[in-house]
Parts: sequence; C-alpha cells; structure tokens
Amino acid sequence: MTNKKPIAADRLPALLRAMPKAELHMHVEGSLEPDMIFSMGQCNRVPLAFPSVEALRQAYVFDNLQSFLDIYHAGTTVLKTEQDFFAMTDAYLARARADNVLHAEIFFDTQTHTGHGTSAETVVKGLYRACEEAPARHGMTASLILCFLRHLSEEAAFECLEQVLPLREKIVGIGLASSEVGHPPEKFAKVFARARQLGFRLVAHAGEEAPASYIWSALDVLKVERIDHGVQAIRDAALMQRLVHDRIPLTVCPLSNLKLCVVTHLGQHSLKRMLEAGIVATVNSDDPAYFGGYINENFVQTFAALGMTAQHAYQLARNSFDASFIDGALRNKYVQHLDGVFETFE
Repeated sequence: MTNKKPIAADRLPALLRAMPKAELHMHVEGSLEPDMIFSMGQCNRVPLAFPSVEALRQAYVFDNLQSFLDIYHAGTTVLKTEQDFFAMTDAYLARARADNVLHAEIFFDTQTHTGHGTSAETVVKGLYRACEEAPARHGMTASLILCFLRHLSEEAAFECLEQVLPLREKIVGIGLASSEVGHPPEKFAKVFARARQLGFRLVAHAGEEAPASYIWSALDVLKVERIDHGVQAIRDAALMQRLVHDRIPLTVCPLSNLKLCVVTHLGQHSLKRMLEAGIVATVNSDDPAYFGGYINENFVQTFAALGMTAQHAYQLARNSFDASFIDGALRNKYVQHLDGVFETFE
C-alpha cells in the first residue's frame, strides 16, 4: 500500500471487515457450531454428553490444547454421511464469505472419522463437493489440506495417505495437526517425504505450544512451505531472520492463542512485532466455533488490543493471498480487489 493516504482510526474496524482476505488456517471440524452438532446428532442418533446446545457452548473453556481436543473430538462423532461433511463445510464457507474471505484453504483429517467407522472417501467427497460448489454458491474459491494427527503414529499417517490417494485430485496439500508437545515434526519425516514426492503442497503446525525448535524441524526435516501458528518464533532471533529471508508464511490464529492460554491477553500477542520484523504473517480463525470468532473477529479484536493500523491490515491481507496455493492469475485478481477496497476507504 505504498504512497496511499492514511485511513482514520475510527474507520479501521469497518475496513477490517470489508477488506478481501484469504483464510489459510481453519480446521473445518472446528467450525461445527453447537446447534449443528445437536441437529446432526439427533439425525444420526448419536448420543451427546450435554443436555442442550447452551450446555455444550458453556463447556468451551480450555486450559490448553489437549483440553480443547478432548471436547473437539467428541463433537466430530455426529458426522456420518457425505451430506454431513458437505453441510458443515458449506456452512463455514457461507460464514467466511460474509467476512469477505475470497479464498479458503481448509484443514481436515480423516483419521478421526475413520476411527468412528466413517470411510475416508465419504469425508473427502463431502468436503470437496462444498469446495467445488463454492464459486457458484458463495462467490469464492476453496481447497482442501489433509492433516495427519501427530499424536498417532507415522505408520497410521502412511495408512491415511494411502486411503486418500484415489482421491488425490481433490486435495491440494498435506499438513500436521493435533497435540504438539511431545510429537516433534521429525516423527513424520518419512511420510512427508512421500507426500512431497507425490506433489502435495506441505504445511505443518509448529511453535504454538511447543518451542521454536519445532519450527526449525518442520522447515529442515519436513521441508514445509508454510508454518501454521509459529508464534514461538519470536523467541529465536536466528529463526526470525530465516523466516524473513526465505519468506516463509506463518498462519497466525490470535483468538485461538488466547483461548488456549498461549497468551494471557491479546495485548501480549507477537503478531504486530512479527509483521513489523518482515515476517509474512497472516490472520486466521483456527477453530472458530470453539475459540470465540471467525476471521473478522480475530482481526478486529487483535487490532484493538495491539494498536495496529490500516498499513498492517493491508499487509496481512496481501500476505494471505501471497501465501496461498492459488495460481498467479487468481492471486492478481484478488489483490486488485483488495487494492480497490482500500482506495474506497482513503
């Protein structure tokens, strides 16, 4: 946004909501709202441990990542059919488009669902149909990134990969999610090498609760293109220099970091410092049904807490398109739209 006129601070929340953006770190199962969990649970005759939608919502208080994962995985048991996976994804895409998300790269896993007796094919086909229909239904694009669950074995990840290979054209990338501490990236070195050989784009969660060393391993051992979270990089000056030099994007999730006690309040968050250091940072919602807000709420609350400006907003939105796995022509189209919105606010 070089040589642009400044935008008044009182107009900043409206700008944050209006500006086009991409979302690159969102677990689709984490967008499953309590009312949809109850509706699907009743339809599929899955008993739930909570007596009402409100009781379930009030249970969304977490001490750390694992306490969240326990209730998160319980919610996934209601997903049984291809239509369930379509409906969940389509509902997220509608909310994302309302926040002016033009492109979403959606995380999912099959291991949770195959553990419940649902086939990988059912999962992928339902999710993909929602992505395929996103341009017509919502005026946006979307693609899928399959995440291995790191608390499971590498052998289980290989099995997961083999199960989805007949559906290879429906998945753009491979990621690594779930409990971070005690499950370093190098645990999955062989399966990521295989995914790279198959032509998948590669990302990995690293440096959320675990130390910056996990980020180094994700880059050097797994050879990922993007780091999901990565907020612990601020503690390692050499790593910060590398991330800037190599333009490795970080998909940061501020409200998730707050909800899972990575920070005690948003005023402590490192997003502004990382962005001003030259990091290709982006803002995302992670598991928005559980963490108190979709992408615009992450922007608005974080900007208010950190005193960030329209210049920061433009850079974050531009970074989200630059860090995405879309082709150059579509990226240019979305960036032109971004520029146009900023011009209307000047």
